[in-house]
Amino acid sequence: MTGYEKLDELLKRENGIIRVRTAREHGIHHSYIQNYENMGKIERVSRGIYIAADTMEDKMYILNLQRNKIVYSHETALFLHGLTDRDPLFYDVTVPSGYNTKNLINEGITVYSIQSDLYSLGKTEVKTLFGNKVRCYNLERTICDILRSRNKADKSVMLDAIKRYSRLKEKNLNRLMKYAEEFNIKRIVKTYMEVLL
Repeated sequence: MTGYEKLDELLKRENGIIRVRTAREHGIHHSYIQNYENMGKIERVSRGIYIAADTMEDKMYILNLQRNKIVYSHETALFLHGLTDRDPLFYDVTVPSGYNTKNLINEGITVYSIQSDLYSLGKTEVKTLFGNKVRCYNLERTICDILRSRNKADKSVMLDAIKRYSRLKEKNLNRLMKYAEEFNIKRIVKTYMEVLL
């Protein structure tokens, strides 16, 4: 199998997105990527990340690949979980305390920092609209995050999301209350859930 055939196969398997590092791991020399870029078959979207010319750019996935510490949270996580129909204009992400947020903020991303022991709580992977997996908080963590930031959140989005969550079959109220206790918002979560259930 030639380097080009390997590259074609990898692009197909990765939904048209290729990382130089991944190509290298599969024995594809960087010169094949450069040649494909020169031929217009792929284009560079970020350092070390390319997409096929016929592929729509999945900005959420690209950002996720660029920065391995970000976790989609708050209203962006609501969207990824189908708890809101409002497509986020700007992304909300959470990072561990001490992470340099300057570049993210300059890109228009809303960044939440949290202590390391709570950063991993509820971290999971969900698929974007393009079918690529990204790091995101689970349903219960997302509800807790929205309620913790209720003074900054869009009230109509927040209430609609909580109503949608309350109607889900796969909701886990025990987990929700456990997370609420971790974040010291148990009373607030209980109040909202009692009204809706």
